[in-house]
Amino acid sequence: MIVDRFSKYLNSVEYPKTKTSWNIAGIIKGQNSFYKFDVRDMFKLSDGALAQKCKKNTKADKIVLEFDNKWLVLDLKELRKYIKKNRVKTIYLEEMISKLEWTIILNK
Repeated sequence: MIVDRFSKYLNSVEYPKTKTSWNIAGIIKGQNSFYKFDVRDMFKLSDGALAQKCKKNTKADKIVLEFDNKWLVLDLKELRKYIKKNRVKTIYLEEMISKLEWTIILNK
């Protein structure tokens, strides 16, 4: 399960006690801040591209995307600000990563 795989990169792991919009919370190893993470499997679009939906009203602080050789952790507050400023609904990671200040890549 994706949440179990990602939990190996966290300290002080917590899980929600009730149904909520985040899946796991903790401190990324080597860091010192505690965050709530939205960790879900990506899905394929009709053109074969990988995608992930993100809710506007999520209680998560970060969204986590899994790739074959890395985890990509994005700040949801910054992501929402980028979406609002640029008036976009679809975001392409290659374009966006360099424009966001808070992005962490965790190598597997």
